[in-house]
Amino acid sequence: MTQIYFYHNAADRIAAVVALIGKAYLQKKTLLVYAPDAEIAATLDRQLWMHPQTGFVPHVRSDSPLADETPVLISDRLESTPHNERLFNLSSEIPPGFSRFNSVIEVVGQQESERLDGRERVKFYKDRGYEIKYFDLLEKF
Repeated sequence: MTQIYFYHNAADRIAAVVALIGKAYLQKKTLLVYAPDAEIAATLDRQLWMHPQTGFVPHVRSDSPLADETPVLISDRLESTPHNERLFNLSSEIPPGFSRFNSVIEVVGQQESERLDGRERVKFYKDRGYEIKYFDLLEKF
């Protein structure tokens, strides 16, 4: 069954996702970032070019010819993507077909709208029997 991880209280949601992606990359994990909002996807892309300051996290859009050989993909859709190990959800909704991934990572910011959307996603996962692990980002970053 897919493992669900909720990281909450992110002061900067994108920065928190970038840090978590960096950790996953160091562990040699492949992952897909679901970002259906073009502005969020572009912001993430820019930040991945700059983090870490002395390194680089290889990433491309899922429709790139290099997608099959790149460990981090950014996509606005989930069908026909080569990665199924980890899914980072940057949508306010449940990602379609999330259950094909080994794990789903949800990052929730401090804004009330993000918290409410996050609570709805928690309820969805719990109602379907998924075990959820929680991490408070105020304690981590």
